[in-house]
Amino acid sequence: MRRSATLWIATATATLSAFVVACGDDSPPDAVTLVAYDSFPTEGTALNEALTEFTDDTGIAVELLIAGDTGSMLSKAALTAGNPEGDVMWGVDNTYLSRAVDAGVFAPYESPALEAIPAELRQLVPDFEATPVDFGDVCVNYDIGWFSEHQLDPPTGFDDLLQPEYADLLVVENPATSSPGLAFLLATIAAYGDGWRDYWTSLTANGVEVVDGWTEAYNERFSWTGGGPRPLVVSYASSPPAEVIFADPPRPDAPTAVVTSTCFRQIEFAGVLEGTDAPEQARALVDFLASERFQRELPLTMFVYPADASVELPPEFVDFTSVPDEPLALDPADIEANRSTWIDEWTEIVLS
Repeated sequence: MRRSATLWIATATATLSAFVVACGDDSPPDAVTLVAYDSFPTEGTALNEALTEFTDDTGIAVELLIAGDTGSMLSKAALTAGNPEGDVMWGVDNTYLSRAVDAGVFAPYESPALEAIPAELRQLVPDFEATPVDFGDVCVNYDIGWFSEHQLDPPTGFDDLLQPEYADLLVVENPATSSPGLAFLLATIAAYGDGWRDYWTSLTANGVEVVDGWTEAYNERFSWTGGGPRPLVVSYASSPPAEVIFADPPRPDAPTAVVTSTCFRQIEFAGVLEGTDAPEQARALVDFLASERFQRELPLTMFVYPADASVELPPEFVDFTSVPDEPLALDPADIEANRSTWIDEWTEIVLS
């Protein structure tokens, strides 16, 4: 997820920089390197505390190697497949999964933690190439107060966004430069099939605004957070709970909501890297990343849902957002085969 996916926490400022997040006693313990995207926290969160507990319990230190965004991380891993820079990778999602599998990035491993992970998450890796660790949904979010003030019902689906009353209200991210932007493009392809091109032609005619990334869209152009002119934005289903958690002063309700029929499911995976020099330790770390101890820290640090269905969610994730029963999805192999072409076609339709 992304994701893909944490956008409310501090991230590493340099890519491909190693930060030791857990260490043992004076004698160096066994160590593994966890390769992760640039929004994985390097220090100061409950996730890092959990990794320290892993070291205390196992004697295995965890070195964190920050490797850029998901695409950059995977490109590097594909080039070094069989001779990896690390031992475990966190964060390849279903929009890049087939590329990772085809490139031989992961060494298959059937973690016992899979027993607690629902079948709909496991089905994407039937040969245990990687282990699902979290999921999240990219959806259209709306500013509740804006729609109330203007006495306009919020949209209920993609078709509404083409209607005159919603002209010039939506801001989206460029799928060539943004993970949520790509997810939203894929959502329209899942919803309309070959008709997605006509949909984007009409959406463009109705005044959709395109920006490079989530930060600009959500924090600058969105009416609620940035005071911008757009009360509709492509963001995450976890954005409304985040608005409650970080509200200052505190508030009892969410000021934003999601249009669940537009949600595209992003599933993130962790896996043992093919060629690791420490396969036993790497498998132990994958087991821990999928364990209840680590999984329960994900919602309030990464703002994603734990893959382990037994983990109790924070009340904010229950009260202030909705998880769609049937989120939009595409086969990872179809995404891999068509991603570049789809982005090029989108660019021609929307930005030319």
